Amino acid sequence: MNTEELKQAIKNYIIQEFLPGENPDNVTDDLPLISSGILDSIATLKLVLFIEERFGITLEAHETDKENMDTLAQMVATIEAKQK
Repeated sequence: MNTEELKQAIKNYIIQEFLPGENPDNVTDDLPLISSGILDSIATLKLVLFIEERFGITLEAHETDKENMDTLAQMVATIEAKQK
């Protein structure tokens, strides 16, 4: 799966689960999802579980904080680093 496909899979999940009806164009690569309050702790946990199951990786607790998971770009970078 390339970077764009990875990003699209995460974006689709976020919109479907947490932002139904949102214009996908509004969910940009650098939109802060955790620090802005779009994703709360429960939503973040659900997202982490989705990522682990979908991409076959295990994220450590320190990898699920806002420094690694606040934006789509950060999520993709974290996932790609774990897949190497």
